[in-house]
Amino acid sequence: MTETASLPTVHLLAGHDRRVAGGHPWAYSNELRLDPETKAIPPGSLVRLARVDGRLLGIATFNRNTLIAARLLARGSDAAGPIDRAFFERRLGAARRLRERFFTAPFYRLVHAEGDGLPGFVVDRYDGTVVVQANTAGADRLTPLLLDALDSVIAPQAVVLRNDSAYRELEGLPRGISLARGALPAKVEVLEHGIRHGVEPLDGQKTGWFFDLHEARGLVARLAAGGRLLDLCCHTGAFALAALAAGASSALAVDRADAALAQATATAAASGLDGLIEFRRADMFDEAERLATAGARFDVVVADPPSFAKSRKDVPQALRAYRKLAREVAGLVAPGGLLFIASCSHNIETGAFTTEVAHGIANAGREGRIVAAGGAGADHPVHPLLPETAYLKWLVLALD
Repeated sequence: MTETASLPTVHLLAGHDRRVAGGHPWAYSNELRLDPETKAIPPGSLVRLARVDGRLLGIATFNRNTLIAARLLARGSDAAGPIDRAFFERRLGAARRLRERFFTAPFYRLVHAEGDGLPGFVVDRYDGTVVVQANTAGADRLTPLLLDALDSVIAPQAVVLRNDSAYRELEGLPRGISLARGALPAKVEVLEHGIRHGVEPLDGQKTGWFFDLHEARGLVARLAAGGRLLDLCCHTGAFALAALAAGASSALAVDRADAALAQATATAAASGLDGLIEFRRADMFDEAERLATAGARFDVVVADPPSFAKSRKDVPQALRAYRKLAREVAGLVAPGGLLFIASCSHNIETGAFTTEVAHGIANAGREGRIVAAGGAGADHPVHPLLPETAYLKWLVLALD
């Protein structure tokens, strides 16, 4: 338990408090008075964040070595009480109640960092197995309190720490994966749109599953009923298998990763869908070209590539790649068919992404109209003053 009155105080520079006072959850290092006392505060510590006149703005985690130096954890009355197990229980309880308004089964992202008032934390739930990421120095220090609170709020059978994000290195933290509590069941699964997918919490990508496209996969599944679907960058086949379960007549799923395709193949067989789907190991651009040469057409095409822009310097090249991808796949959509295309890079702005997709479709000699658009699902809430954290964007276009 940490009593907030005893915490060190970090002051914002004069004239630099308006944004934080207005509700923004971050203070940057160039906005803070970094005197010798402040510089001596260990990375990840809880601090009182105050204006230059001493007026308290809230309790934050602090790391003087990063651009985002202070991340607000509590304001107002929350800032008066201790940051203890009960504090985390309140935050986790609120996050769980919110998810239960949208999800009928315990498979979802339980904590989405600032979107749930727990900066630096990501918590994904696979029924009795929970996977936690602590991506900042502050979250790393507070992990024991979070784990204790999880015991109270959902009593997981197993908790895995997936602290292997590259972002931890920017925070001066080591990377690693470990079983923090409990024992993993023989098989960890996620149930989505009627399909049970195996999950590897100690070895899979991210936390083992991409919850952010849950709603998009459901939409595509409904749109694909009765038709042929092409799933490029299929990973473990979530789009294609959901579509088949919803009534698609057939699916072709393409990916470069042998392990992902093996898992997708096993899931298809276990679901009784293996006779309706073909898996191919190939680069998405190479396979799109091959299919176009063969004259293949599909009623629905899904293009969900990995991030093309890992940093801002990659943005120009990434935008060209999205234009190329849209051009290549547009020719595979049957007249009157639908194209789903996505970008998971927070460095790519929605407007720029939409423009490049439109140009790519036009370069293919097709005309398209946006019939649906969105981002991550309801279990990925976005702080309203952090629009840049709404990393995922996707479009569904009807092509002539």
